[in-house]
Amino acid sequence: MEKVILVKYGELTTKKDNRKEFIKVLKNNILKQLRNYNVTIKYDMSRMYIYTNEIDLDSVLNKVKNVFGLHAIVLCEIVESDIEIVKYKVLELIKNKSFKTFKVNTKRSNKNYPINSQEYNKIMGSFILSKIDTKVDVHKPELIIDIEIRIDKTYIYFNEIPCLGGYPVGIQGKGLLMLSGGIDSPVAGYLALKRGISIECLYFESPPHTSIEAKNKVTELAHILNEYSLNIKLHVISLTEIQEAIYKNIPDTYMITILRRMMYRIANIVAKKRNCKIIINGESIGQVASQTLTSINVIGSVSTMQIIRPVACFDKLEIIDIAKKIKTYETSILPYEDCCTIFVPKHPVINPDLNKVLEYEKLIDYDDMIYRATKNIEVITDFNEKKYKDLL
Repeated sequence: MEKVILVKYGELTTKKDNRKEFIKVLKNNILKQLRNYNVTIKYDMSRMYIYTNEIDLDSVLNKVKNVFGLHAIVLCEIVESDIEIVKYKVLELIKNKSFKTFKVNTKRSNKNYPINSQEYNKIMGSFILSKIDTKVDVHKPELIIDIEIRIDKTYIYFNEIPCLGGYPVGIQGKGLLMLSGGIDSPVAGYLALKRGISIECLYFESPPHTSIEAKNKVTELAHILNEYSLNIKLHVISLTEIQEAIYKNIPDTYMITILRRMMYRIANIVAKKRNCKIIINGESIGQVASQTLTSINVIGSVSTMQIIRPVACFDKLEIIDIAKKIKTYETSILPYEDCCTIFVPKHPVINPDLNKVLEYEKLIDYDDMIYRATKNIEVITDFNEKKYKDLL
């Protein structure tokens, strides 16, 4: 008896001319996720099949379900397509299952097979009723018996494992995620990955005002996101000189506004150097002073690159729910301050005036400071080797 993991595509089914390229990227992403396993992958335009040894099946299933672009995966039993063989194989597979009602759901991709799907359902259902004390329920069955009759063999399976959906990571190009230590930006990164955007991350530190624990916290967040992508780089830039200049020279109500504009200037430089098409952040409308519509416009106007905000219209509880689901929440709430939480004024401006901002920025020589900051970038890539969680 042969077993295989059958992969059902997600939104790829909406694609036409580009579908072949999407599936190719998806296959490569799955192989990357399964790089430590001995697997063979075969695919067509509607399904993908992953073959591996039986010892690794559970581990492979757990890895594959974290790959974006999949609707569901199932573990299939493969048998010859002779209906008598299929009957007794189904009977063998369900005899130890507990159920009072069932439904047979047949798909006949091999149109040359002499029995159509509806007739096959009836034949199989009648056989099961003759052997087991149960009932058919086509609306809310306790057990669904899925049978796919394909050109080579017939595939039998029961319980679909739901996957993440979305598009294969990388199919849309690359973006730069402004990753802080908070709850929102890792969720924004996850949602960008789900839309097929490969990401690199940018983190601003400000030693000695921010701690090594704050940096390790963000590195652990990048590590968690990397489980969905496997090619993330974390770029760490010191903002100490810029932040101290802002603190000494800028009116306190405008410090956060101007600090955020400096971050975007730097993000533009890094994004262009890394061939990113967009900048991604975790801004949520109205959540803090720098995220009012006026602030977003004034701060974002400094960027020459398009900015996307995946959680802009989510409320905090919705963002927290996703953070818990993707396992970033517990790390995000660790009490280590980042650049945006130090030197915070009591009453930051919520409706900044762009003309005032431009005048205040003349008070600091930010071009030279940005140049120095971007010449000293630390890049972290070895997330699977360093156990940053242990350092928190």
